Amino acid sequence: MRTPLCASAGRRLIPGGKNVAGEVAIAATSRLLVGFRKWYYNTCGFNKLGLMRDDTINEDFDVKEAIHRLPEPVYNDRMFCIKRALDLSIKHQVLPKDQWTQYEEDLRYLEPHLVEDIRERKEREEWQMK
Repeated sequence: MRTPLCASAGRRLIPGGKNVAGEVAIAATSRLLVGFRKWYYNTCGFNKLGLMRDDTINEDFDVKEAIHRLPEPVYNDRMFCIKRALDLSIKHQVLPKDQWTQYEEDLRYLEPHLVEDIRERKEREEWQMK
């Protein structure tokens, strides 16, 4: 018995009804996106100074509040990295390649605090509107 063809693209379906070629294309696209993200991450250059993405966020009111919510060791690490990056930038230097922040190591440490702060601010604004 032959497996049915996908009417729109002429691709064969496996007996469960899944499009094998489509899944391969999605996986290839996913790998391509990850590769592009890594390339862009390294092109930005902040990782060469030992910074993470959350170290480079523009500090508006919400971000400042989220920074104040960080645990003290995380806050101290953030400040050390920023001061070291400023020093390296003034000297027109970068860290040795083994000390660069890798894409896989970059943690979004500020995001949970930022989301919580924005949620609380919106809740306060709703209460003030009533």
